[in-house]
Amino acid sequence: MYEKIHSSNRLTDVMLRKIRIVLAAIVFILVTLLFLDFTGTVHRWFGWLAEIQFLPAVLAMNFAVTALLVILTLLCGRVYCSVICPLGVMQDIISWIHGKTKKKNRFRFSWSPAKNVLRYGILVIFIVMIAAGFMSIAAIIAPYSAYGRIAGSLLAPLWQWGNNLLAWFAERVGSYAFYSTDVWLKSLPVFIIAAVTFIVIFILAWKNGRTWCNTACPVGSVLGLLSRFSIFKPVIDTEKCRNCGLCGRQCKASCINMKEHEIDYSRCVACFDCLDACSEGAISYRPVWKKKVAENVPVQDALPGNKDVHDHVSGHPEPGPDNGRRAFIASAAVALSAAAVKAQEMKVDGGLAAILPKRAPERRTPLKPAGSMSLKNFTTHCTACQLCVSVCPNQVLRPSGNLMTLMQPEMSYEKGWCRPECTKCSDVCPSGPIRPVTVEEKSSIQIGHAVIVYENCVVNSDGVSCGNCARHCPSGAIRMVHSVPGDKSSLMIPTVMEERCIGCGACEYLCPARPLSAIYVEGHEVHKVL
Repeated sequence: MYEKIHSSNRLTDVMLRKIRIVLAAIVFILVTLLFLDFTGTVHRWFGWLAEIQFLPAVLAMNFAVTALLVILTLLCGRVYCSVICPLGVMQDIISWIHGKTKKKNRFRFSWSPAKNVLRYGILVIFIVMIAAGFMSIAAIIAPYSAYGRIAGSLLAPLWQWGNNLLAWFAERVGSYAFYSTDVWLKSLPVFIIAAVTFIVIFILAWKNGRTWCNTACPVGSVLGLLSRFSIFKPVIDTEKCRNCGLCGRQCKASCINMKEHEIDYSRCVACFDCLDACSEGAISYRPVWKKKVAENVPVQDALPGNKDVHDHVSGHPEPGPDNGRRAFIASAAVALSAAAVKAQEMKVDGGLAAILPKRAPERRTPLKPAGSMSLKNFTTHCTACQLCVSVCPNQVLRPSGNLMTLMQPEMSYEKGWCRPECTKCSDVCPSGPIRPVTVEEKSSIQIGHAVIVYENCVVNSDGVSCGNCARHCPSGAIRMVHSVPGDKSSLMIPTVMEERCIGCGACEYLCPARPLSAIYVEGHEVHKVL
């Protein structure tokens, strides 16, 4: 009877870990694709994965999602950290790769006391910065936002180069299944922050597993406080335990103290690795009130001494050849070769003169997308996750380099303009800085107004007629008048009717003047509805 119960419990524990790994892999891949997919296809089906991230849900005042995550933590522990959080899953992947490099690395973890002063000190500073309005600085350690910057700044260029390589091959065989896209550095500060964040987290995860989650992550600290009171927990049965230490050496959170047979539940991320490591079934995931199923069943005497853990790991298969790394390196090499395969074409005007690139004008007030309502609403809610930057089809959004709004998206029209029929940024924003708007609503929201710099206009500088801005204005806010009042033979120059302008930037982008456009859009601190 005891053997049947032991076998059943053991099977359940192993299945829990497998289910957790499968769910984590699915969520991680889909969230990553949210930042890589520039077509918007993934967002239509799985955009809700961004909305169930903890910090965005709190900032968006999404009480239903926040309550669901709190209840999940009180019920099952920090399942959010091991399944839903992409940064946490990324650390597990890095740690798993390290564990595959050498046999001894499978047992490299050990108990370490909690650094509560550090972790809760960081949490207090994080909350104070958000309350004081320094959301852009606090977002540096926000887990979902940190992963978004890593995916958008480091992985997206590789993904786009790979797409461009496929588009190059497809073009050669007369297919249009793929189309090339521009790969450009949207913000050097964000790239540096993303690279440094990845390096730091990579080193910590490679050496010690979940160190970042249990020291620096503010979401991990909040959920750690709640997980102390969770109903389901991994519990050590001291009567079955043989003191082999395998569970503690497999614990990536370093939260199992085998000398005292205690688990620090505030740091346990519910990964279930310890359940899989224990061949005796001495650790089980169960409600805290559940009685032991084999309370009076005698167990084998503890092994004399504490020999090398490798003497007690029978049943664990030896790791096979590591073909995963080779495949990853090969695929990365193919993606990187796209830049070399596709020749960079010189942009010229009629094949005669090189077209100078546009420079961004100095705007007194930055431009924010329709649905932001105001600069204050945007800056206090935006976590700088870069999801809206990733999905913008017209390359209008890019991260800010200003210290007060560092990494938070702002608009500029050197590479495109904000089309009235596009609402992708408001559709994907998970934390509330860009509220959802319809196409009809967007066409009537004034985010700024056009300003004309007449000395830059080609009518005055080159003495030629143009009218490009007026022809392409979707709201009819620009009209052409004679440069010399009363002289109908004089050239026509543009004027702006501010009450009709919505700030879409079509005029600024399509203006032929270089390097600065003769017309640019100045932002509004508070958006208006026309």
